[in-house]
Amino acid sequence: MLDFRVYTFLELCKTLNYTKTAENLFITQPAVTQHIKYLEEFYNCKLFNYSNRVLTLTEQGNYLFKYFLTMNSDEIKIKDDVLEIDSAERNLNFGATLTIGEYIIPDMLLKLAKLYPNINVKVIIKDTKELLKELQNGNIEFALVEGFFEKTEYESIIYSKENFIGVCSPKNNLAKKNIGFEDLLNERIIIREEGSGSRDIFEKILYDNNLSLKNFDKKYELANIKAIKELVKEDRGITFIYERAVKKELENKELVRIGLKNFKAKREFNFIFMKNSIHRDEYKKWFEILK
Repeated sequence: MLDFRVYTFLELCKTLNYTKTAENLFITQPAVTQHIKYLEEFYNCKLFNYSNRVLTLTEQGNYLFKYFLTMNSDEIKIKDDVLEIDSAERNLNFGATLTIGEYIIPDMLLKLAKLYPNINVKVIIKDTKELLKELQNGNIEFALVEGFFEKTEYESIIYSKENFIGVCSPKNNLAKKNIGFEDLLNERIIIREEGSGSRDIFEKILYDNNLSLKNFDKKYELANIKAIKELVKEDRGITFIYERAVKKELENKELVRIGLKNFKAKREFNFIFMKNSIHRDEYKKWFEILK
């Protein structure tokens, strides 16, 4: 069990506000100050800087924050593992982003059901940023993500490399043409919600071509991949999406790939977990099983 003062430190790192930390932990503000002072004396270093009414972590504080996050996550898993010792059941909690959740996770679950018929599986489907929070809070053991994340702060293994393509309806004027990015701007762009991995990737591609979403006059924003595909099939707009997600539609000629000059995009699907975790070997075994 982590020292109770560590939990105060973790909360203060997240809020960067003594008053808010005290409120969230239902303790007094002087207690928060005492807890931080104790840790600073124990580690013989300053953990926070306060300047111009802004609280920031020192280099040492940031180092401790990353380690304590992993230790907190590991502690939660240890508690769950201890409870499972006398039980015939095994629980597995992990997360996935939407595209992976819809097009990869079903096959994974079929495999798990055959290999471990008594296992209880909970899969959380969220965007990459939210999954990182779930990892930090110990709510999931690992995650499969499609978006950008800070690779120096998490352990990651490449699960696969996927083609990221533009698609339109066969009825669209762009079908079967070889065009540049500027030729897309008169079309309605149908994009995922803010925070999604697919949107982050598309915005990065636009940036690399000296463009942004602001250059599109017409936009639809949806969180549902099936709805996006239906709109594109009906020629209500174009979208950029992982090829795996539109494989059937391309084969059935309900959608066609947009022929963009000098454009090839492959992106990683990553299997990630907390860095320096004591459960690292176990997570790597799960990766091999799910791969």
